Amino acid sequence: MVGELRKQDPQLLLIGAGDMIGGSPPMSSMWADEPTLEALGELGLKFSVVGNHELDLGKLELQRQINGGCVSPRPDKACQFDNNYSGTRFPYMAANLIDAQTGKPLLPAYRIEQANGAKIAFVGAVLRDLPAYVSQQSMDGLYTIDEAEAINAQLPELRKQGVDAVVAVIHQGGETTERFDQQDCSQLKGDIVDVARRLDPQIKVVVTAHTHQGYLCRLGDKLITQGSSFGRLLTHITLTVDPVNHQLLDAKAQNIVVDPARYTPLPEIAALQADIEARSNEHLNKPVARIATREINRTLNDAGESAMGDLIADAQLHATRALGAQVALTNLGGIRTDLMLEPGQQHLSYGQVASVQPFNNTLNILTLSGAQLKQLLEQQWQNNGFGFYPLQPSATLSYRWDASRPQGQRIIADSLKIDGKPVLPEQTYRITVNSFMAGGGDNFSVLNQASQRVDTGLNDLQALVDYLQAQDRAGQPAGASTPQQRIEKVAQTLADVTASNAP
Repeated sequence: MVGELRKQDPQLLLIGAGDMIGGSPPMSSMWADEPTLEALGELGLKFSVVGNHELDLGKLELQRQINGGCVSPRPDKACQFDNNYSGTRFPYMAANLIDAQTGKPLLPAYRIEQANGAKIAFVGAVLRDLPAYVSQQSMDGLYTIDEAEAINAQLPELRKQGVDAVVAVIHQGGETTERFDQQDCSQLKGDIVDVARRLDPQIKVVVTAHTHQGYLCRLGDKLITQGSSFGRLLTHITLTVDPVNHQLLDAKAQNIVVDPARYTPLPEIAALQADIEARSNEHLNKPVARIATREINRTLNDAGESAMGDLIADAQLHATRALGAQVALTNLGGIRTDLMLEPGQQHLSYGQVASVQPFNNTLNILTLSGAQLKQLLEQQWQNNGFGFYPLQPSATLSYRWDASRPQGQRIIADSLKIDGKPVLPEQTYRITVNSFMAGGGDNFSVLNQASQRVDTGLNDLQALVDYLQAQDRAGQPAGASTPQQRIEKVAQTLADVTASNAP
């Protein structure tokens, strides 16, 4: 598609709004995402803004991926595709990602491009709430500042350089129920709305990301776009510029569906993909284990439990029980896809299992008091874009919650049990979580108060593989088609009552 658009306009600028890597399919993640970065370079990407997933493994790994080299927290993956990995062919940007040592942006704040006689400045930012989406360790040496303030602060310098238009590219987004291709949508909600409103009036175009939505919205005189996720859409923006008076006169956009059947891949990309597939498939196609059902999915029931969440929590407890763990809890964001057997397929492949847990997290065992465990579960209701964000429990944990109670009081204390025994507020319990959660990720801040922390070094993906294989060998293949009712919701909400009485 990019090649076709470049035939129409040879000066087309291809840009990225973040999350170009990280949380990726195993064909990329097994090589530390280096082939993906190479492919983006082949496509002629001018730059990308940093997203939260670029920082899954922290500052040093991101700098390695940008600058090249092989010293990595994942030595089994880095430089395995190319033992002379030389880095990206494009820069990453973020005006508001600050190096704590220098007090200055870690990466360039902006980039100026020339196109058809116009001088366009692109200013980048990552979401200010980045610490909620990456581990505490990933934020070592970094902090974020307000997106709008950081972007606006670049304008005096850009004016000195005589730019004709300024485009903000922000890894933050919103939500709307309107169609992805609806022009001038007007129902945009979410964090990006406040950020966009506070941007300098000179900024008329805001390219966004993060919320995995497609939209072409207007907020006052600002065009705000997002191109969905996973390469499903490409947003094509056309700017009309007055280079004499340095003014943006008009901005229009389309969200184009990326249909691989309609476009011939660029030869360089086709060759790179063929090489990746040939080198990856031997490992990814290896059979792992049978499962108890044709499909295990992430669909949440009304109580907030999923069959896939049950499976992963059970696998993590299985890996750590001999080390003293009593319960495992896992977060929704760490579960990237469903498991599904194709017609005639008897065993899950390694590639299928690896797609579920691509983050290279390790399993940590922490000590929480019973009171802290209850507080942790109360933190499933969050006053931010997460809303209700239920943790997925191992079979050893059960509880009920009451939707009619105030936030912070919804867990019914005497229903909270481990191995069928009531959880006592003053007693301590050993809990397994992944390394992202252990640092308070996804706003589960009570985990920062845990004691007796042990990073087992056990990989979350390997724990899942081992559990699936152990259950298969025992003649009891793992998994279920529905959640196992470890969590129970006991009160009807107004929405429930309305739905049940609907004609």
